Amino acid sequence: MLELTVTSLIWALSFGLIRHQLAGVDPDFVALARLLLSLLVFLPLVRPRGLGWRRAGALAAVGAVQFGFMYVTYQEAFQFLAAYQIALFTVFTPIWVTLLDDLLARRLHLRSLLAAAVAVFGTGVVVYRGVGDHVLLRGFLLVQLSNLCFAAGQIAYARLMAEPERRPDRQVFGLLYAGAVVAAGVGFAVRGGHVPSLSARQGLVLVYLGLVASGVGFFLWNKGARRVNAGALAVMNNLKVPLGVACSLLVFGERVDLLRVAAGGVLVGLALWVNGGSAPRREAEPVRGAPLAAPE
Repeated sequence: MLELTVTSLIWALSFGLIRHQLAGVDPDFVALARLLLSLLVFLPLVRPRGLGWRRAGALAAVGAVQFGFMYVTYQEAFQFLAAYQIALFTVFTPIWVTLLDDLLARRLHLRSLLAAAVAVFGTGVVVYRGVGDHVLLRGFLLVQLSNLCFAAGQIAYARLMAEPERRPDRQVFGLLYAGAVVAAGVGFAVRGGHVPSLSARQGLVLVYLGLVASGVGFFLWNKGARRVNAGALAVMNNLKVPLGVACSLLVFGERVDLLRVAAGGVLVGLALWVNGGSAPRREAEPVRGAPLAAPE
């Protein structure tokens, strides 16, 4: 649970940095640059020996979906929706996490689904401002595809890494970023991406986002996802939203509704309690007899 909490704090700060420091910069370039920087950090740590081409390819495919395609579809949605609408629609991510995990395990746990639903409601209390008739269905579907990519990647990575030898995450994570760079690179090229001129401050922010938010953040998130059950993972997927609002108030001086932040935080905490905290996932081990939480 510690890894997921730290990552939520990192990502909460990232919202303000992107909004206030990288406004006007091609979002496709930002996504690709962040993933490239993350790849440079983790590629030297890759230890493919013993993985096999099939497993290495599967990990790269997970990265392409969870990080690469997620960014591509997320950025595309900004052409159809306002920023607050995209924030609102991302609260569906924990529902996808819980439903995908149950679907793969061929069962339905109402406790986890209830925890995810309460978390969605709590986050919605923070971000909801009303959805007008101008919201296009295409934008909504793009955001849900982005949510689905991120949720599917988390579940797939946890299952791929539940192996008897308990390989450390750092030895394979570069493969995920390699797949993500390919996917984001294709999106950047297809949409006629432009390499912009950056100020020194924008360059530093981009380096931080690539090395810390995308690099360390995604690494800690996927590592933490292996140590909790699906319901707790669903709850933590939405913790970054109220935290992001709090950072906007305290760090970047934006105006927010404190009552909404407090109410949403209480509901997210309630969802975590309903789920039973960070209990290890015992009921849905993806590999026979293999523990889901493998220490690094």
